[in-house]
Amino acid sequence: MSSTDDSAISARAPFASPLAEELAEDVLARLLRYVRIDTQSAHGAATSPSTEKQLDLSRLLHDELEEIGLDDVRLDEHGYVYGSLDGTVSAPAIGLIAHVDTSPDVTGTNVDPLVHRRYDGGRIELPGDASVVLDPEELPLLKGKVGHDLVTTDGTTLLGADDKAGVAEIMAAVGYLKRNPEPPHAPIRVCFTVDEEVA
Repeated sequence: MSSTDDSAISARAPFASPLAEELAEDVLARLLRYVRIDTQSAHGAATSPSTEKQLDLSRLLHDELEEIGLDDVRLDEHGYVYGSLDGTVSAPAIGLIAHVDTSPDVTGTNVDPLVHRRYDGGRIELPGDASVVLDPEELPLLKGKVGHDLVTTDGTTLLGADDKAGVAEIMAAVGYLKRNPEPPHAPIRVCFTVDEEVA
C-alpha cells in the first residue's frame, strides 16, 4: 500500500512554477472541501439543475466569491454562479469555467478523500474496498507521478475531481489575483455551471 506518511519518500516532485507551489495547499484544501459535497447530476430530469444538491456547492461558491471580493457575483435560478475580476491591463476578458456536478454513474455520497503525500510509485490500495487498487503496471500514468501528492477516495465513491479540481484551481487563482493585483492580467469572468455530466 502506498503510504500517506510524508517521510515515505524524501524527494518531492518539482512544481510547474513558483506560483503553482504557492497555491498548491489552497487548491488542495478547496478540493478536499468541495469533493465532500455530493453534487451528482441525474439523467432524464425535467428540472435545471437536474438535482437540487448541486445547489449546495453553487451556494458555497457564490459565498466564497463574495468573500474573495469579486464583482457582479450572482447565483441564477438554474445554479450557475458568476463573478468578475477587473483586469490590470486593457485586454479581452478571459473566461474561467468549470462545472460543479459529478457523474451519476458512481455514488458521490459520503466521499472520503485521501491524500497520498509524495507518492512512492507503488500500488495504492484503497481502504474502503480491497478490490480497488491503483497499480502503476495497469495505470502507467502513475509512473510519472512519483513524488507528487495524489488524491483518491477510499474506494467506495467517486472522487469528483472532474471538475471540482477545476473549481478549486479557479477559486485559488482568482483569490490570489484579488490579493495580489501586481501581476498584469486581463479582466476575468468566472462561471461555474451545473449538469455538464448529463447535458
